[in-house]
Amino acid sequence: MQQGNPQSRAWVVPAVVLGLVALMLAMVFLLRGGSSEQTGPQEPAGTNGAGQTDPDQDGADEGSSAAGPEAGDGTTQEPGVQGPPARVEGPEQPETEGVERRDADELLAAGPVDAPVVLVVFSDYQCPFCAQWSAETLPVMMEYVDAGDLRIEWRDVNVFGEESERAARASYAAALQGGFWEYHEALFPDGQIRSHRELSEGGLTELAVAEGLDEEQFAADLNAPETAEEIDRNAQLGLDLGAYSTPTFILDGQPIIGAQPTEVFTDAVEAALAAATG
Repeated sequence: MQQGNPQSRAWVVPAVVLGLVALMLAMVFLLRGGSSEQTGPQEPAGTNGAGQTDPDQDGADEGSSAAGPEAGDGTTQEPGVQGPPARVEGPEQPETEGVERRDADELLAAGPVDAPVVLVVFSDYQCPFCAQWSAETLPVMMEYVDAGDLRIEWRDVNVFGEESERAARASYAAALQGGFWEYHEALFPDGQIRSHRELSEGGLTELAVAEGLDEEQFAADLNAPETAEEIDRNAQLGLDLGAYSTPTFILDGQPIIGAQPTEVFTDAVEAALAAATG
């Protein structure tokens, strides 16, 4: 029988070994690829990645209290979904001239009209991140207000629809009795949004009575054309700016998108104060 070339046979074992090694490496690669899903923090449904709520996204938890439109980097999402806020859709540097009213007769404001710094807040009473900001950061901002260094002007853009608009009218009706900030806080109990029933006309009236407001006057002001006109004016101001998501802020003419950490706002106020006094 003819014998094979000894040199050719010498390559057989190394070739087999190399083939097995290549096969094992391929299997390891495939196994790693199959388990290499993203492990970083995931944005909750309805958020836009910047602490804002997005009213256009669905998926509120069963039993959630409200729902609303979508935003992009720090604003409101569908109520009941927890997570960071959303962003404002629109120009990167919106035209902010005229946003500060500094009106001495303004009912939805706190702080002196000649304060060196003004913070304009665009919010929605069905926005979970607005509730969060009101509970965590607004009290700190009020310390600057009490010191005479800051004025806060509140504007509801009502991106979540009818219930948001009704709650905004209710807050204005409370303001007509000198109870805006107390009623505002009651609309965001413990940094949470209220249920659909609580944002009905009956629920809002019950809340007004619980806050010590005159029920008859509150009901009349809630449905007054003048109230609706003022709420529409405030909402249009936000929409003209491009604040389609909440919360959105204009501090000393500069936009801040979403319910950012409190330090972001304190740093911005301090910088604006330094610029105003320097």
